[in-house]
Amino acid sequence: MGFYRSDPIMNAQLRELLQRVEAAGRPDLLNSVAITWIRYERTDPKAGSGLGAAWSEDKNCYPASVIKLFYAMASEAWVQKDLLPDNEELRRALKDMISTSSNDATSLIVDLLTGTNSGPSLLGDRWEAWKQQRQLINNWLNEIAWPELANVNCCQKTWSDGPYGREKDFYGKGNINRNSLSTAATARMLEAVMTGALISPRACKRVKELLSRSIDLSQRKTDPENQIDGFLGEGLPTGTRLWSKAGLMSQARHDAAWFCPPLGKPMLLVVFSLGRERANDKLLLPELAREIRKLQTEAEIMD
Repeated sequence: MGFYRSDPIMNAQLRELLQRVEAAGRPDLLNSVAITWIRYERTDPKAGSGLGAAWSEDKNCYPASVIKLFYAMASEAWVQKDLLPDNEELRRALKDMISTSSNDATSLIVDLLTGTNSGPSLLGDRWEAWKQQRQLINNWLNEIAWPELANVNCCQKTWSDGPYGREKDFYGKGNINRNSLSTAATARMLEAVMTGALISPRACKRVKELLSRSIDLSQRKTDPENQIDGFLGEGLPTGTRLWSKAGLMSQARHDAAWFCPPLGKPMLLVVFSLGRERANDKLLLPELAREIRKLQTEAEIMD
């Protein structure tokens, strides 16, 4: 991928790590995980300046709540173009969508971005117009023209129980039209947030603030839905600054994280893990974060 420099040593380290973790009791791990790992040589990196490695990073799969990162950036882009009024209710919905991963807030954001709403099935011209409106976020991503965004699909709401009515119809037979992202696409979007790229730096900063999370154990205990425990943040050392968006459902456990350990340099890590076994595995993502962080520490010492 063109937005970072692929490093053969990092790629070899990543493959060896995945093989080792698979051999330790996770059969078929290599076929059920996708990863993009980027490390930066500066504490204030620019977009595209990282050195990285990947495993199956072009594989498009269901992103669960990680899609909300894209909806947050789209919302800021709409505001920037005067396509969406910036008001208190928008800001409340964005905060809840990212900070607590609220599906209700996400529903409102998707309605605002596309001029649609949920309800009973539609027919004829009304149905065709509704479907066309629901493609507005995908149209925006196509205009960006990043190669990592090829074939992604960002047009569906997120659900606790599942879609009904026109929303169910829009998923198509076999859910063929469900949301779809790769770790490469997710990594590039998260990098844009953290480096002030794609939209205005001020707008990126607002999204960045929503993604900020504390790995302090006492704070995590007060919030069982903290998006740290069972995800990448759990594997990071005390004092690490973390910005992330996790995704979890019955067939997926994902996380997209940018973090900066004490005295260390920033790192971007996106891990998608697929299947019921991976979704129930609360130890995998913390273990990968812990081991990859060790590799980065060793690389920084060598530098």
